[in-house]
This record gives sequence, C-alpha cells and structure tokens, in this order.
Amino acid sequence: MSSSQEAARDLLARWPVVDGHNDLPWALREQVGYDLDQRDIATDQSAHLHTDLPRLRAGGVGAQFWSVYVRSDYAGDKAVTATLEQIDVVRQLVARYPDALRLARTADDMEAARAEGRIASLMGAEGGHSINNSLGTLRALYELGVRYMTLTHNDTIDWADSATDEPRHHGLSPFGEEVVREMNRCGMLVDLSHVSADTMRDALRVSTAPVIFSHSSARAVCDHPRNIPDDVLAQLPANGGVAMATFVPKFVLPAAGEWTLRADENMRAHGLHHLDTTEAGMTVQRAFEAAHPRPKATAATVADHLDHMREVAGVDHLGIGGDFDGTAFTPDGLADVAGYPNLIAELLDRKWSEADLAKLTWRNAVRVVRGAESVALG
Repeated sequence: MSSSQEAARDLLARWPVVDGHNDLPWALREQVGYDLDQRDIATDQSAHLHTDLPRLRAGGVGAQFWSVYVRSDYAGDKAVTATLEQIDVVRQLVARYPDALRLARTADDMEAARAEGRIASLMGAEGGHSINNSLGTLRALYELGVRYMTLTHNDTIDWADSATDEPRHHGLSPFGEEVVREMNRCGMLVDLSHVSADTMRDALRVSTAPVIFSHSSARAVCDHPRNIPDDVLAQLPANGGVAMATFVPKFVLPAAGEWTLRADENMRAHGLHHLDTTEAGMTVQRAFEAAHPRPKATAATVADHLDHMREVAGVDHLGIGGDFDGTAFTPDGLADVAGYPNLIAELLDRKWSEADLAKLTWRNAVRVVRGAESVALG
C-alpha cells in the first residue's frame, strides 16, 4: 500500500464518505424481488452487486443516501407504490443490520452514526414522477424519511424538464416552483442531478435552502447533458449547495459516453432496458464489452472533474455521489464501494489538503442537510 493510500484510509477513518447516491434498493428489486436472504449484504456480494457491508467498511463510507428510485416510465399510482416499496426495503436493511446501519433523518443523526461507527442511512427519491403531481405525497415521503428528491429522472415530467428529454417548460413550470418551495418548507433537499440546465437555474432562483447535485460531474470536462455547466456551478457559493461528483464512466470520460450510446442501442436491440442490472441484462452488457472494448475511466478521471469543480465552485461546495449499483460500468480503481480510498489518494497526490478532503467527504454534505433543516424551521 502506498503512503497516499495509507493517508487516505487514515483520513476516511476520521472523516468518512457521505455518498450522495447508491441504487442498491433498485438492484435488490430487479435481481431478487427484495428477497434479502438471497442478497445478504453482510457477506461478499461482489458477484452480483457493487455494494455490501464489508466493502462499505473497506471504502470508508460513513453515510449513504440510498436512492429510492423508480423508473421514469412508471407513472401515477404505480410510481408512488414502487417508491413506497423502495423506502420499505431501505428500512428492512436498517432493521436487519442494526450494528452496521442507522436510519438517519437529520444532520445530528448522521453525526451520531459516525460516533457509533455505524453507517448513517438516508433516502433520496429519484424523480418527481414519484409524487404523482401531489404535494401531499411529497410531504408523506418526507415523513417516511426521504431527505432529497431529484426533480426529474431521464424523462421530462409535468412540471420540470429533464436533461435527457425534450423540454416542455424551459425549466420549471409554476407548479414546479411550488414543489421546490414546499420542499424548502419541509426540509427536503432539492436535488438537481438529471434535470436540464434551465431547470437547474430555475430551482436555484426559487430555492431558499441549499441544493444538491447527488451524482453529477462537470460539463466543461465531459460535455454530457447530465453534467453541470460552469455558470450553475458558480452559483453554488451563494446558494450554499453541494455538487457531488459521480463516477459513471459515460458522464466523466467523453470516449466512454460515445461507447455507451452503442451499448445502450445493443440493449434495446435485445429488448432490454438500458439500466437493466439483472443477470440477463448484465450478460448482454458483458458480451458487448468483450466484442467492443470499453474506454476506461479511472480515479484520475474523476479527480479531473473535482479539480475543475473546485476551481469554479470552491471546495466548500463539493461532494461525492458514486451511483454504484445504478450503472453497468465503473472506472478502474472505483469498481465498487470499496474504492473511495483510491480517489482520496489521487487527490492527496494532487496536493489537496486533509482539511479540504474532510469537507469533500463528510463536512459539506452534513452542512447542507443541516441547512435544509434550518430553512424548514424558519
């Protein structure tokens, strides 16, 4: 182990990672229909998942926003029901592994979990379709423990434009602005990953609480619509928000983005959704990769994004959102949740200070959770 690796592990023992986005709940739904006996995450699940408790420990993860994502082609009551099932499986995981996981609703809960040596488990809903155009449903999700909502997923919805669909509102509709205000009132963080640049700008204009990007990187480094433009990054200091860099290769390495378009077309040709993580889906993905070698992102690729984001937004406004178990492919050195020390070692080699890395891994994320709470309290 290199000296940078040792220093990274030492830092993470004191200031563990708050990861903004992990899709384990959806993977458990898709792979085993929530049968947790078939995917006992207290044991090595590397044959099936990016995530299990031993690797979370090895990676220095101290808090995880579990995504309670449902596909954006789920609509109406189907989307709400599936979101409730996702929330239920997170709560089942916390109940099943009480020595390792602690349900967290507040910044104080996060700090208490860190003091206990447990992983604070928070939830984030991925896509405004999950509330079925109902502020009452939004409030109910908050009461169940959901602490952020990504305003859209891949599809534009009735009140907000997605980054990867045709615009219908040129940002937020009037009801979309009302949703943001209600999230502020409740104390639920507004997550701007997946939304169009105009939606980002509208939300920053409306929100009186810090926003987050739970898993997005820099558009100036990799020109993908899922990434954050510099003018938006530059607004984070005034807002107080945090941009959590993601590891998904197609969002961080331009050549990987081009390759992924072809891989997604291949999945559709086999009658599969491009986010399919079942054994059948992964078999198709692996076969395509074997025939068409994939351009490889690395921990250094992600560090390039963080360097740029730091230059534009400042170190007080950065975090990490790996998107593990929500992507078929991962960077070299960041293959699963055990990989965070490799990224921290890379940043140490780039002369990031321990104080700045503590902000990146833990302190900034806890601050924005507390900021949303403060706005809700008035």
